[in-house]
Amino acid sequence: MGTILLEGMEFFAFHGCFKEEQIIGTRFILDLQVEVDTAASEVSDQLRDTADYVGLYTCVKKEMEQKSHLLEHVARRILDAICREFPAITCIDLKIAKVNPPMGGKMQQVSFKTHWKK
Repeated sequence: MGTILLEGMEFFAFHGCFKEEQIIGTRFILDLQVEVDTAASEVSDQLRDTADYVGLYTCVKKEMEQKSHLLEHVARRILDAICREFPAITCIDLKIAKVNPPMGGKMQQVSFKTHWKK
């Protein structure tokens, strides 16, 4: 079993409960960690035997492009997309951070973390 991490993925997207957030957009930073059996790829050196980083990124990017009100909803869509595309993945940890959220005060970010296990 191995762990693949995609850290610090940045997207400009239109997620949020406020109308302005869905119009103006803001920056999001995502960290993704997946567990998958890497025994075959460790020996074969073949991409087909592991979870492709580009494919994982593409799943995340596609879901980040669709507007949502809640980070929880975006996260669920990302988990579902990854599970569909990569059935060999046994565990997913995902963190979505909204940078400079409209909270009426200075704040670096707000985040939502989720964990899924087969």
